[in-house]
Order: sequence, then C-alpha cells, then structure tokens
Amino acid sequence: MTSAVESGPIFRSPWPDVNIPDLPYADFVLAKAAERGDRPALIDGPSGRTITYAQLAGGVGRVAAGLAARGFGKGDVFAIYCPNVPEYAVAFYGVAAAGGINTTINPLCTVEEVTRQLTDAKARFLLTVGPFADKALEAAERGGVEEVFVLGEGVADGHGRSATPFAELLATDAAPPSVDIDPDGDLVAMPYSSGTTGLPKGVMLTHRNLVANITQCRPILSTVSDDVVLAVLPFFHIYGLTVVMGMAIEAGATIVTMPRFDLEEFLRLHQDYKVSRGFLAPPLMLALAKHPLVDAYDLSALRFITCGAAPLSAALEVAVAERLGCHVAQGYGMTETSPVTTASPDDDAQVRHGSAGQVLPNTECRVVDHESGRVLGVGEIGELCFRGPQNMRGYLGRPEETAAMLHEDGWLHTGDLGYVDADGFVFLVDRVKELIKYKGMQIAPAELEAVLISHPAIADAAVIRVPDEEAGELPKAFVVRAGEISADEVIAYVAERVAPYKKVRRVEFIDAIPKAASGKILRRVLMAKEAETGA
Repeated sequence: MTSAVESGPIFRSPWPDVNIPDLPYADFVLAKAAERGDRPALIDGPSGRTITYAQLAGGVGRVAAGLAARGFGKGDVFAIYCPNVPEYAVAFYGVAAAGGINTTINPLCTVEEVTRQLTDAKARFLLTVGPFADKALEAAERGGVEEVFVLGEGVADGHGRSATPFAELLATDAAPPSVDIDPDGDLVAMPYSSGTTGLPKGVMLTHRNLVANITQCRPILSTVSDDVVLAVLPFFHIYGLTVVMGMAIEAGATIVTMPRFDLEEFLRLHQDYKVSRGFLAPPLMLALAKHPLVDAYDLSALRFITCGAAPLSAALEVAVAERLGCHVAQGYGMTETSPVTTASPDDDAQVRHGSAGQVLPNTECRVVDHESGRVLGVGEIGELCFRGPQNMRGYLGRPEETAAMLHEDGWLHTGDLGYVDADGFVFLVDRVKELIKYKGMQIAPAELEAVLISHPAIADAAVIRVPDEEAGELPKAFVVRAGEISADEVIAYVAERVAPYKKVRRVEFIDAIPKAASGKILRRVLMAKEAETGA
C-alpha cells in the first residue's frame, strides 16, 4: 500500500454539506431531553420497564456527579460490559458528561478477552449485569479495574471480589461536574475493532466524530420523534452505539432494547411496540425474507429498514421490501468512521438496490488501486477510501497500525473493495482485509490462528472466511497436525478459548500452510483452493 492517496477523481455527496455543532457529545444528544419530559426514551422490551427522557437527563447528570465524587474525570476510561438494556445509555452519556471515555465490550467475550481490553484501555471502572458478574469481577481484578458496578443488587463471587450496585453511583444530589471538553480533541468512545488486520485495537473516537456522524446522517436517515426503534443491534458495536443509541435519542424517538436475540421475541416486540424503523444486519434480513414465523406477526408499523454491518444482495433487499411492504436500503461504514460513510435515503425513488448508497455530506470518497495507489474512476474496482470529520483519531497506542490505515492527508483506507457508478452509488465487491464477518461481527483470523497453534497437536494453522447463507461468513481452519487430533477436537479447543461467535466452524487438515518468503500466511491461496474445491 502506498503511504498516501495520489491525486485523482473524488466522489462527493449529492447532499450539501451540513453545519456540525461544536458541542460535547452528551450535550448534543441530550439537548432536548429534559423538555421531552415523560416521553419514553428507552423501554426494556421483555419487561416494559421504561426510562423517560426526563429520567434519562437526570440520570446522566447523577452518574457524572457520582463518578466525579470517586475521582473519575476527563480522559479516564469506563468500561461497559452489558447487553442492551436502558441503563446502557444512562451510563454511557453519564461517562461522556463527566469527560470520560467509554470502552464498550462484547458481552460474549471470555474472561481473557475482557481482561485484554480492560488492560489495553486502562479502564478505571466497569459496569456489568448480574449474569456476567463472575466473569467481570475476575477480568476486572486481572485488568487493574478499581471498582465494578452492577445493575440491580450488589454481588460477590466467593473469591473476595464484589460489585457495587449501579444505583449507588446515582445516589447523589450533587450537581454534575463542569468539565471543559474540547469536542475536536477529547475522546468519548473507544470501541475495539480489528481494523483491516490483526488483533482488536482501541478505536479512538472524539466527541466531534460522533456529533458529526449523526449530523451527517440527518438529511438521509430521517429518524424522527414519532419513531420507535428496536435496538437489536448491540450497543457495544459502533452501529448500535451511534446510529441507534445516539441518533434515535437525539431525534427524540423511543428505543426498545433487546438484551438477547431470539427471532420470535424480535418479531413480537415489533408487533407489540409498533416498531417503525429498523436498523439491521444481513442475517436478520435473511430471516425476514424467508422464515415462516414472520407471517405470524403484524409488522405493518415498520416503514423503513436500513441494513448495514455487511453487504446485502439486491435480491435479498428486494425480497424483504416486498414481503413486509416497507422501504429497504443499505448503508456502509466501519468502527473507524464512527461508523457511517455512505447511506441510502428514506425514498424508494432514490435507492439503488444492492448499493451501499451515496456518500454522506462533508465526506469525500476515492477508489484506489490497492497495490499501486493509483486513483480510479467511475465503475473501476479498487479499495474504498474516505475523508471526513467522522474519521477516527487513530488506534490507541498503535501508531504503526494507525499510519497504515489513516494517512497524513486525512484519507482512511477501509480495506474494502468496491466501485462508484456514474450516479454516485457505492457498491461493495469484496474485501482486501482478511477479517471474517460472522453475522456482522468481526473475527480476526490472526487471533484464531494464535489459539490454534497453542495446541500441542497442531504444528501450524491458517484461518480464512468461507461464505454462509445464514451467517454471511464462517471461519474455516486449515490445520497442519503435529500429533493425533480430530476436526471436532480442534473446534472444541478453540470454542473453549474465544467468544462463541468467533469459534471455528469448519476444519481441513493439510500438509503445509502456504506462506510468503517473509513468513506471512498466503490466505489468498487457501481461499482460491476453497473456491475451486468447494470443500
């Protein structure tokens, strides 16, 4: 890859640039929260427990004050290790109001994975829920976390470790702290992403990054105060964090949270709460297009669906639209771009099915030949690069990885191959990067390979993605034996050491892993072999 994007065609938005407010993120999102009063902001789907906008605004202020009383301040890191529940927003915006940085953790992560993120992020505090408390307390102790908070009653794990009820953090009459926040320079969120390659890294997102992305999306994804949005996308993921928990609350909409996915529950919540706008990923779109259970529920309130996190075929997009009688379109982005860079508007006449939409306001796009750096024109396939106010500050403590992805001239290299047509619609074709997208979740092959080769009966290993109709992609391991081991044993060994979505699903034994002279695994060779044999 070249060190910078050379001069050449730039694709811009069909919408005019927007003015980006110079505000801290919590102030921006919650600007009208207090005046919205008793309007439901967040509803726990299974129980119906509700947090109104007034309660949200008050709770955020109390969390900020409670944190300040514990010495937590600007630049400190707070980890959230929770499923989607209404208190997630109270905690996140409370931390933001205190000048802190939220690092969001996948609830499926193992103790080792949680420990790694807490240690890397230097988290001072952690919030979790009762069912995760044992893992959270062990990881917090290993990761040097000062205090663990838990939703509900306090818990102890039998090893001398205990968690403080989150309510204690809220039990204050003190005024929220006055914090001098520089929106352009201070961080507010640090989700972890594998980027184009390697192990998960902290993505440093500023207040301006997130304020900008919501403001950029407004002319295209017109979420309004009358909307009801089902938060099936996890809040720890940037898609759920910004587009759902950020954009919907800023607009005054109602969010119905869903702590764990179940298709029948998903459909019931749509029916019971009259969900009007869906933000989904391809596996759910497949279910909406094909599963017979869909016909048993009334989804007539659903007017708009935007699909992201992974590409969706035009045929599947149209099938969902026709079955549900609603508008369906796609958007595109990544954690490193806060996340949205392209989107399709809420207007059937302006949608190109199979496309990820058009470039957002205040955003530039170039298509670059990955090898030569030559900038390509209309219809030519190359790596998509974006420049705009939503681009991350960089990766925490990883200047080399940052420089490889985000260049000095402001262009961010996505690692995704695509093209832009004559009307400015962006189409994704494949990925330069080697990440596997399982149901929209990122899996780094290098992480699985490290686990595999730790087994004494495995001499070498490589992991590639293979297509799957339901999940999108699955990880397949090519394994060189050093002793007796079966495919089932390989799968079980990895499953014990990683989050469930990361586990290896297929195994093939081979004599040697193809590698370059530098030692780099030639995954393209294995992918070509897979395509030829269909193994």
